[in-house]
Amino acid sequence: MSFQRARTEEQREIRRRTILDMASAMLDEMPVAAVTLNELSRRVGLAKPNVLRYFESREAVLLELLDRFLREWLTELADDLAADVDESLPMAERATAVAEILSRSLSSRAVLCDLFGAQGSVLEHNVSVEVVARYKRASLDRLTTMTALVQKYLPELGENATLFSLQTMVMAGALSAYSTPPPSLQAAYQAEPDLARFHLELKDSLELALTATLLGVLPRR
Repeated sequence: MSFQRARTEEQREIRRRTILDMASAMLDEMPVAAVTLNELSRRVGLAKPNVLRYFESREAVLLELLDRFLREWLTELADDLAADVDESLPMAERATAVAEILSRSLSSRAVLCDLFGAQGSVLEHNVSVEVVARYKRASLDRLTTMTALVQKYLPELGENATLFSLQTMVMAGALSAYSTPPPSLQAAYQAEPDLARFHLELKDSLELALTATLLGVLPRR
């Protein structure tokens, strides 16, 4: 596709959404690390300098997508928790249910987990103070939303619900890297099956980590 120069705010917003939608489509095909500004520009049909009129870098595009995907996930998570957690259950059973729902929900969103994993080491670099501050303000809002969801079903967590919510996203990002080994490592696993013990299934490993965290911080009484 090709565009004429955007002259109105509405046209500029359409360009921004088009760039974001194309980047989202690319993430369905490739990992975060493989998304380049050159390829994004080619697919959108804009010269690279024109893409930079709307986003200052590849990382700025991906940070905005991360916030979009995080909002979508939290909306889905609210429905999942409401459907599958019985608030009358004993604390330990509610904790186990919450951990299972979180791990199931996150493992079904591989792109979001990949973005979580790249956030601190890649995405928050090569962006201006203005962009990263805007993203962090939005992140605080998402963290508040998730904290409220967790506290609703595990009020015993108290203030620890915020730290648990943050750790959930960090763990999902870290563990996702081990659940999608590159081709060379897959070949090594096939050649030497004993090496495959280093491979972690995202849902199972995340559920174990979240359950252990919750049961470790919840009061014993």
